[in-house]
Amino acid sequence: MFHGWSVGRYVIMPDHVHFFTRPEPDAKPLGAFVRDWKKWTSKGIGVAKTLTAPIWQPEFFDHVLRSADSYAEKWDYVRQNPVRAGLVATAGDWPFAGECERLSF
Repeated sequence: MFHGWSVGRYVIMPDHVHFFTRPEPDAKPLGAFVRDWKKWTSKGIGVAKTLTAPIWQPEFFDHVLRSADSYAEKWDYVRQNPVRAGLVATAGDWPFAGECERLSF
């Protein structure tokens, strides 16, 4: 958990990331969570790969999921991103996807 946000499923792309997250009652605002997550991961990636900022796209887009069906539909779309980008033949071939915590409705 980071800033009071639990992270469920995720897909890391070369210049952006998709993750499903849920706030705890004492969570910081979503914008603060995303901003600080980008800073934290950029520092780690930059050191490991000797890259310079910016690593991630500057903006973020959020989408509220209201049901298990909505979650499943959006996850299927997100996990296909590496396929649509021509990076792999199937979503299962992409090594930068997974789940940190099981999020439920």
